[in-house]
Amino acid sequence: GWAIECRINAEDPFRNFLPSTGRLVRFEPPAQNLFQGQATTEVGVRVDTGVVDGGEIPMYYDSMIAKLIVHGSDRNDAIARMREALNAFVIKGVQSNIPFQAALLAHPKFVSGDFNTGFIAEHYAHGFSAVDVPHDDPYFLVALAARLHMWYRNRAQGLQGQFWEGYKRLPGREFTVCMLGKEGDNRYVDVHLGEVALGQPCAVTVQAPEGAKVYQMIIDHYVGDARVTGTVNGKPFTVQMARGLAKNPLATRVIHNGTQLDAIVMHPRTAELHKLMPYKAPPDMSKFVLSPMPGLLVQVAVQPGQEVKAGERVAVIEAMKMENVLFASADGVVKEVRAQKGDSLAVDQAIVEFE
Repeated sequence: GWAIECRINAEDPFRNFLPSTGRLVRFEPPAQNLFQGQATTEVGVRVDTGVVDGGEIPMYYDSMIAKLIVHGSDRNDAIARMREALNAFVIKGVQSNIPFQAALLAHPKFVSGDFNTGFIAEHYAHGFSAVDVPHDDPYFLVALAARLHMWYRNRAQGLQGQFWEGYKRLPGREFTVCMLGKEGDNRYVDVHLGEVALGQPCAVTVQAPEGAKVYQMIIDHYVGDARVTGTVNGKPFTVQMARGLAKNPLATRVIHNGTQLDAIVMHPRTAELHKLMPYKAPPDMSKFVLSPMPGLLVQVAVQPGQEVKAGERVAVIEAMKMENVLFASADGVVKEVRAQKGDSLAVDQAIVEFE
């Protein structure tokens, strides 16, 4: 057979792999069937870890929180098993490098075996971003977001019927999915859901620009679950989902194969009005030096009134055995020092403000 190991680290791949510390609000590894001392050669999954749900990832130690190991009948089987295991690995509260692992496993060069120790420097020389994990069928995520919305609508309608018999309102089947983009660059896709019957696939039709796509979908989900399992067009899948995001309480997040979709599922008329809403830009933080990660502030190298040149040291943050030096990106005069040596910093916390 063939074995692959992914080291799951508390690092944010979208912030140049800076450490991510804090509480593990949710830690649910995939199901295991391979264990230490097992004398057989069965294929399957094993997780080696020293953390638990609700535990703390402190700033004082190494960033590795788990080793995820799969054993397959051959290399392609092991890759497929690892991708599914990563889909089922739930980590919330801190960032992890799972999206990066998913991107590596899907990269054509890696799949073909054409790689070496310079692989990351060659293919991710300018860092890692969301565009590096494109989904092979992004409209599947759109269909699933609509199907989950319908699941919760049906549940609410069922509860309503128990308490207000005679006042039931059947939920509609026509929706518009707003795919939330950066800086208000949203995309809108119309979706129709067919009949829903227990144990039977629901036909989800997505009106993609290139033509209608139909997904015959069965989902297995319970309230509060971070995972959703099921089949789409007869093939099994495992995805992660969350409802009510901090940045948008109405949004649903779906994550599959490292790709993340944030979407709002709404009535078509609501979508027409939503398109008219102006984009509210975030506040301008260009005059601030922000902490790029959680950590301990071990040095502030400037003081109020000081003239600072671009490239000068401003502060030093320590986290997970590393010292990270922050430099001024432009010339300026320090207006205020907002954090002091010894402070524990959060991500994007202001350290220094310039005039």
